[in-house]
Amino acid sequence: MSVNRTDLVAAIAEKASLTKTQSDAALSALQEVLIESLGKGEAVKVTGLLSVERVERAARTGRNPRTGEEIQIPAGFGVKVSAGSALKKAVAK
Repeated sequence: MSVNRTDLVAAIAEKASLTKTQSDAALSALQEVLIESLGKGEAVKVTGLLSVERVERAARTGRNPRTGEEIQIPAGFGVKVSAGSALKKAVAK
């Protein structure tokens, strides 16, 4: 089972006594802040819940699984998400 955006918006609205429209706007704002911050190389940390940061990936040599041919993978960026203590406790139960 998974929670999709519609379910998440409804749950936030109920927990925070907001309308679904307000809850959706807050979730959209969080998404925008994450994208803007990570785009600038800034980490986003919500103590106890999670931290999200941009990480640099070095150039490396890979292999095409279909042909076995070596390919060069250029340097780039990725995203690292780390669970906070409250999140870790929730899944340990």
